[in-house]
Amino acid sequence: MTTLTDLRNIRLEKLTRLKKLGINSYPSQSKKDHSNKEITQNFNKFNGKKATLAGRIISWREHSGLAFADLSDQSGKIQLYIKKDNLEETNAQKQTIGFSDLKLLDIGDFVEALGKITKTQRGEISLEVAQIKILAKSLRPLPEKWEGLKDPEIIFRRRYLDLAINEDRREMFVRKAKFWEVSREFMKKKGFMEVETPILELVTGGADAKPFVTHHNTLDQDFFLRISAELYEKRLIGGGFEKIFVLGPNFRNEGIDDEHLQEYYQLEWYWAYADYKDNMNLVKELFQHIAKEVYGKTKFKKDNHEFDLSDKWKEIDYVEKTKERFGIDIFDDSEEKMIHALKKENAQLPKKPNRQRLCDALWKIARKEITGPAFLVNEPKFVSPLAKSQTKDERLTERFHVIIAGSELGNGYSELNDPIDQLKRFKEQQKARDTGDEEAQMLDLDYVEMLEYGMPPTTGYGQSERVFWFLEGITAREGTLFPQMRYKLDETTKKLYDI
Repeated sequence: MTTLTDLRNIRLEKLTRLKKLGINSYPSQSKKDHSNKEITQNFNKFNGKKATLAGRIISWREHSGLAFADLSDQSGKIQLYIKKDNLEETNAQKQTIGFSDLKLLDIGDFVEALGKITKTQRGEISLEVAQIKILAKSLRPLPEKWEGLKDPEIIFRRRYLDLAINEDRREMFVRKAKFWEVSREFMKKKGFMEVETPILELVTGGADAKPFVTHHNTLDQDFFLRISAELYEKRLIGGGFEKIFVLGPNFRNEGIDDEHLQEYYQLEWYWAYADYKDNMNLVKELFQHIAKEVYGKTKFKKDNHEFDLSDKWKEIDYVEKTKERFGIDIFDDSEEKMIHALKKENAQLPKKPNRQRLCDALWKIARKEITGPAFLVNEPKFVSPLAKSQTKDERLTERFHVIIAGSELGNGYSELNDPIDQLKRFKEQQKARDTGDEEAQMLDLDYVEMLEYGMPPTTGYGQSERVFWFLEGITAREGTLFPQMRYKLDETTKKLYDI
């Protein structure tokens, strides 16, 4: 049985033979006139003209004096049509490879090919090659199954192989780039300015989450990786900015599942002199804009849910939904009754089963039945430490969540700007944290001090790349280029590199 080591040794031998011919298999310079897609989509324009193309060889076949290869670049693939009599000989000065030495090339190699755009007798658009040069010698063979790499272990650990083989996966990440580009352009057209906020924070907050801890050597001080940009963005609102947003990474030291990763990108904005109702309208407009600009549609499917973002967005009452689903009044019923309801659902109990965590656990069960698009409203104050209370009922807040396909895809509210109320809530959260609730908010006195100088009525909102995952109908790791994984080194690699 031929092993990876055997195949790699064969390619190393070819590399040595190329060196003896005076060919540099890793030159610093290359040329590329057009993308493959540009040629194939505009054949009449390029027919009969010379062009230099470059990319990776993904297939190779020879027939007595003829060779055919598929050359792949980011845009797609094109056929190389090589006639023995038309191809320049191997020449160390020109760095060209002649027909008799084409056997030194392998699938996976990057090459540069000069020739004439034509069509073969079978009607396939091709480059009739006059000159070929190697740009990078591949020492490891690509996976053989060109219909697609499917092993998650390889896909997530060696994403470069997945992208090299699966053109549709490359296109998905092109859409992801457009997803953020469209989001950024939308915010700017609405008058919002992009700002930067710290990733290293002495006190982290803005969400219920366990943070990562790191150490600053020069200051000899532990810092947290931000779980949200919220508290610093609101400091900027207090400083006089009125419409701002951050688009960048957040970090939460929590579990991995189909909807959660520890490192992810998020769009978060703050808007002075507006409230959560204004924000709900803006959020709905953003979702519909992304759907049309990135996908050209508003109807999507995720698992057993089918939803249309152009539909009327319903408002779902947090208190009433919990009562309807479990028969529990979140304000008056006991925590024991909530624990009993969770056990009945075979749900995992929170590590610190206080009222806040128990209500959140119940809601996470109830929301799975909601297809949406919808807004969750009337969330209680004890689960919303940064949201302004409602005038009609102090127990509730001016907060909303975007609910689609059974999940929360965004969070917004009218911001609490009363420093006395905020300090009281922070102290309650810190008390919960001191008793073991690692996801409770930290006491941020500098933020309270900012509020004492004054912050105008403000609404804020944040949504992560989970929105993209849902619109694509994929898991978190599938939708992330390089998801975090436990370090692993296989035995073959250890032997190859003598480790």
